[in-house]
Amino acid sequence: MELWTSPTPNGWKINIMVEELIEQGVDLPDIKIRSIDLQKGEQFLEEFVKHNPNQKIPVLIDGEKSIMESGAILQYLAEKYPTSLLPSDDTKWDVLPWLYWQVANLGPVFGNKLSYTRYMEDVEELLKSHPLERFGNEANRLLKVMDSQLSKHKFICSDNFTIADIAIYPWVRGWKWSKINITKYQRIVDWVERVRARPAVGRGLAYGVPKEEIDQWSEERKARYASSGSNIASNKNLDRS
Repeated sequence: MELWTSPTPNGWKINIMVEELIEQGVDLPDIKIRSIDLQKGEQFLEEFVKHNPNQKIPVLIDGEKSIMESGAILQYLAEKYPTSLLPSDDTKWDVLPWLYWQVANLGPVFGNKLSYTRYMEDVEELLKSHPLERFGNEANRLLKVMDSQLSKHKFICSDNFTIADIAIYPWVRGWKWSKINITKYQRIVDWVERVRARPAVGRGLAYGVPKEEIDQWSEERKARYASSGSNIASNKNLDRS
């Protein structure tokens, strides 16, 4: 089994999932992790596109199967290695809709807010003002939805940690970087701390980042990520040969 990925919210989802399965005693096969350099455009190379025509990380290769999309990979691993991360009975339908809520709503909105906030330095402020307002307002609406859900139980779907929490957490934890204020929602703040305290989550977040920078990036790393994100967002300097 191979995981082709990068240290991004969608990439960290799968690293966390692998660590959570190990934490629950699942005897996983050896998983070879291949780091994809997004700034160099390695996701556009023929070798990568063969496994993911959509040219995005992560990709899980399991034998003859190549599985793209982080949500699909989470579900695939959860079904292949059954644990409490995805119930096997009908209560799985309490979980899967929230997995896809993240994929279809929270991820794209938070991602766009992040891009316009940090990665589009060559775009005039006036041109960015409407997208920033649009995605900022929608991000706040989604936080209200999430806050309401967390009023019912400790985690997103129940009092049990599931793949829905894994999908949502890497995006919400970066709220300072994307300038989306979660502090108005104490239940979300508490949930972020609750998830971060899980040993497997800490190990998953360590992929691609020095241990001392997991929760607080250095100024050098912030500058590097901003530069990298700017190049990716504008498709500059990509070697697609």
